[in-house]
Amino acid sequence: MLISPSILSADFANLERELGAIATADWAHVDVMDNHFVPNLTLGLPIVESLVRVSPIPIDCHLMIEDPDRWAPGYAEAGARSVTFHIEAVADAVATARAIRAAGARAAFAVKPETPFAPYEDLLPEVDMVLVMTVEPGFGGQSFMADQMPKVSQVRDAVRRFGGEVWVQVDGGVSASTIEQCADAGADVFVAGSAVYGAESASAAIEQLRALATAHTHR
Repeated sequence: MLISPSILSADFANLERELGAIATADWAHVDVMDNHFVPNLTLGLPIVESLVRVSPIPIDCHLMIEDPDRWAPGYAEAGARSVTFHIEAVADAVATARAIRAAGARAAFAVKPETPFAPYEDLLPEVDMVLVMTVEPGFGGQSFMADQMPKVSQVRDAVRRFGGEVWVQVDGGVSASTIEQCADAGADVFVAGSAVYGAESASAAIEQLRALATAHTHR
């Protein structure tokens, strides 16, 4: 059960301090948005390079961008330890995943809420994680979409059949009130933004989320 707080909810003027606040988490989730694939603009490669240098935990990069075939390997080369591209944006998922892995990072693909997983099940040997979005990508602070839980279970069942070490990540509206549903459905990596950075103590929030998820591990 891995907790990956999203710095989308952090104070962007003090990112080194904000990364320090989540040092007890497993990953730091960094949302890269290009104002094309999603209607929002966040940060790009130069800032990720800087974050890698100061982060006490590995960087989990979620690319909500067009043309990830071109750009995704660069984030791995910059030191991100996990790089996720969107299946809706990629032209050649296999080549891109292999390029990310060749650059030394874990490779992952994400599916938006309206995107089915089944057509992409055969990509499991090429990736280390599948991200099921539990909100529409683009903005933090959205409401959790419980109707995505069957898709999480579908991914978990496919991973079990495949037999590989593929993680199942959920991102969007994950909090103390929703993380148990995600764990029950089969997720094992949890992205939480406002639930961590909006708490009085980020480390206490991380500990609570991890405990809740662990207690509801999918059998």
